Amino acid sequence: MVVSLVVLIVFVGALTRATFGFGEALVAMPLLALLPIGLPTAASLIAIVSLTLAVIGIVGGSGQVDRKVLLRLCLGAVLGVPLGVALVLLVPERAVAAALGCFLVGYGWYAATSHRPAGTAPLEVAWPVGVVAGGLGSAYGFHGIPVVVYGTRRGWSPAMFRETLHVFFLVAGVLVVSGQAIGGLWSDELPLLVAVSLPVVGLAALLGRALHARIPVDRFQRSVHLLVLVLGVVLLTRAVLS
Repeated sequence: MVVSLVVLIVFVGALTRATFGFGEALVAMPLLALLPIGLPTAASLIAIVSLTLAVIGIVGGSGQVDRKVLLRLCLGAVLGVPLGVALVLLVPERAVAAALGCFLVGYGWYAATSHRPAGTAPLEVAWPVGVVAGGLGSAYGFHGIPVVVYGTRRGWSPAMFRETLHVFFLVAGVLVVSGQAIGGLWSDELPLLVAVSLPVVGLAALLGRALHARIPVDRFQRSVHLLVLVLGVVLLTRAVLS
């Protein structure tokens, strides 16, 4: 029963990521946390799922990547990963989750109601965004949030949005998965959960790509803003109830 629920949750998270380019951790982690598999196992499973989706996205992508931004994001993430370790040691997860949830709710509401034109995020901002993403990724697996916020203000097309995130998630995913393995977070049941989850990850990737292709540009942008808002509420609620 537990394994079936894990597979279902992974599928929903993977479908969210494949459709919108992000969100698998924020969708799946609160649900996996309710199951008796342990948070380290849940975090490790989602990290492997995220890395797998990044590989699938790159292989099947069209190469529409903002390379200048991507380089800065990745270099910033490398610097941010050790900061995330310090964040875990010094700041309670509940406090970080609450602050992050408040920020996402505020930003999601602002972006959904604002008429500010896209393309207003300067290239120079990508460096600190990458640092923050690396820190949040190594600490809590939320490396996509800062990049998503930056991308919505950068004015990327839906294709560039998804594919730039795929490449960034590949680099960040390798760092996170390696760190979890070296740090001893991999449990004995993780290989089984990964083995039964990967087939539905592939199915979610195919279905999500088809759904993404059917979403018009303006509706895609509104959907991303709404998803950010919803995930912010989920994260804030989880922090309050924990």
